[in-house]
Amino acid sequence: MNRIILLTATLLVTLLTFSCQTAKNGDHPEFSPPEWSYNATIYEVNIRQFSEEGTFSAVEAHLPRLKELGVDIVWLMPVHPIGEKNRKGTKGSYYAVYDYFDVNPEFGSKDDLRSLIQTAHSLDMKVLLDWVANHTAWDNPLTQTNPDFYVLNEEGDFIIPPDTDWEDVIQLNYDNPAVHDYMASALRYWVEEFDIDGYRADVAYLVPTEFWIRARRDLDAIKPVFMLAEAHTPELHPAFDMGYNWEMHHLMNRIARGESVPNDIDAVLNDVRNNFPENTFMMNFITNHDENSWAGTEFDRLGEGKDAFAVLVATMEGMPLLYNGQETGFNRMLEFFEKDPIDWDFDSKYIEFYTRLNQLKQTHAALQNGARGGKMERVATTANDQIYAFTRSAGDEHILVVLNLSNSIASFEIESQLPSVGMDAFWGDLSFEAGSFPTEHQFGPWEYQIFTSSR
Repeated sequence: MNRIILLTATLLVTLLTFSCQTAKNGDHPEFSPPEWSYNATIYEVNIRQFSEEGTFSAVEAHLPRLKELGVDIVWLMPVHPIGEKNRKGTKGSYYAVYDYFDVNPEFGSKDDLRSLIQTAHSLDMKVLLDWVANHTAWDNPLTQTNPDFYVLNEEGDFIIPPDTDWEDVIQLNYDNPAVHDYMASALRYWVEEFDIDGYRADVAYLVPTEFWIRARRDLDAIKPVFMLAEAHTPELHPAFDMGYNWEMHHLMNRIARGESVPNDIDAVLNDVRNNFPENTFMMNFITNHDENSWAGTEFDRLGEGKDAFAVLVATMEGMPLLYNGQETGFNRMLEFFEKDPIDWDFDSKYIEFYTRLNQLKQTHAALQNGARGGKMERVATTANDQIYAFTRSAGDEHILVVLNLSNSIASFEIESQLPSVGMDAFWGDLSFEAGSFPTEHQFGPWEYQIFTSSR
């Protein structure tokens, strides 16, 4: 009898250990990124500020332009009605959700949203909805019908999310299984009824991983979806395909300020490789809605280095993000709680700049996302404190990227052996045969060049 108990306990410990390792490593074989995501670039739409109209229809009208730009995935910031109680500013935050099953009437109707999604699909583009699972608006009807869905203080009052200043929202209670059921049903609704292609999950790390696994299972049973977590958290990746590369983003800002050097990039890359599942995509960016509204534009934070860092984002391991307006060099912090439309400059040099980068990614297997893309291999130079150079390879295809990530002229020599194939300049004016790449180089401040193998 004791031996049976001992064996049972041992088996239980083994299962629990395996379960913990699975959660830690994100190794969940039933989930995998959909096929269309491996070669994709994602584009974030701030619907309110995207146009003077601030509507779904106005976004839909731009989809052919975005397709030509090289956008594959359109991420819509939250589309739901916004709460009135304790609202911030005149318009309120997208992330103070009043009703998870409806759309903000300021943006249009459900039929307008359906039309946007259908047009995107006709252009072979995908649509993600931004999802706020951790909290709701103060006046969400759930506060009346299901107050047990919320965390309450000792006085029985609703609370804002702990350790935040988010005074326009209140904390949901995931210790209540009914909250899991409700939120999972709401997630299914938009896939079943609107044919969306996945979600970007706001502050995903504040919601239990077990919920996200359950939700992903439900959604994949309807259609293969793509899941983006607003988090740099390996434990979430049993359920999510992509996370935020916050560490790389902050490092780029520090390099631009002269507080870090290009060598530090290797440590961030290795941290991702060592701690995240092999097929995790990391989303790379020089701006997004949070950075633009609260930390400054890419022009403010990266200065003259903004283009070089954009090249790095487009060619490094992971999926590049474009935030609306970035593709035309829009240089203003957008108001978050008020109407403040983008001033579009469609004659901007940046349209060609980002179109070329997106086309490079789409046409070269070495730049694919996740495990299918080529691993970044550092190319050593005699100026590693200024120059960051690397190759990515897939089969007989090679990409070489050389960046001066400093505000000074860099004179350097290549010390690593380069791919033994001819290389043509994708960006720049140089081509070279195997073994003939010039030994000595001089790059101006923030100069960059990209080479692709001859085929």
